[in-house]
Amino acid sequence: MSERKIRVETEGRVATIFLSNPPMNVVTLDLTRQLGEALDDLAAESGIGAVILVGEGDRAFCAGSDIREFPQLIADRAIVSRKLGTENEVYGKVAHFPKPTIAAIESLALGGGLELAAGCDIVVVSEDARLGLPEIRLGGVPSSGGTIRVTQRIGLGRAKEMMLLGDMIDARTALAWGLANRIAPKGGALELARDVAKQLAAGPAQALYACKKALTDAVEASEDAAIAAVLDISEVLSQTADFSEGVSAFTAKRPARFSERLDTSAFGHTD
Repeated sequence: MSERKIRVETEGRVATIFLSNPPMNVVTLDLTRQLGEALDDLAAESGIGAVILVGEGDRAFCAGSDIREFPQLIADRAIVSRKLGTENEVYGKVAHFPKPTIAAIESLALGGGLELAAGCDIVVVSEDARLGLPEIRLGGVPSSGGTIRVTQRIGLGRAKEMMLLGDMIDARTALAWGLANRIAPKGGALELARDVAKQLAAGPAQALYACKKALTDAVEASEDAAIAAVLDISEVLSQTADFSEGVSAFTAKRPARFSERLDTSAFGHTD
């Protein structure tokens, strides 16, 4: 039986996924597989409204791939088939997760670790955090979604600077570039992420899912297609009980009481 590399804790409607491979929480084949399984379970769990990804301990969110696995993968010509293909599938589950996701980065997020974090909706970093995509220094390129998701966040010019040079950036630069959303005091990334997650988990699940879908369409589709898609989404949302409740609560100047149930079938997605 494989050693557990993923640990999940739940508090109320917030689940926290710990990358548990100390000291640097590097990505192994087992960690990737176990992460995928945890994401599938949480996507199907109606009592969970938001998910946090965080590294175990305070030395790193994730310092990238476990290079010790590379020689055998190279010998087997299996870098893509056994490693990168699976990573892209699992990191895609993060990027398209039906509920809000937050990355809590303490200290380091490098390589595949940063590519994983970039798939989250919101990224919280500690004030001493350093982020980087150093694959070029190994003669490779970011191949687990970073060329897409990091570039979408920071733009082509800055993405080229990060990926062609392989240098790290600090927390303030990450915030200014749009790679991070919020900065926490040293040691406080998870606490701030939990505050954000609780706020998101208390929101209308249907609308949050729909908004994520519309934003994905906005960056992945043509303008006309994205507008058509968001209009379709709005039509579906307008018929939900949560939308009626939100309008009623606003009119009555009272807090809205949204449903905790998420049903994605109306949007053409089956969990």
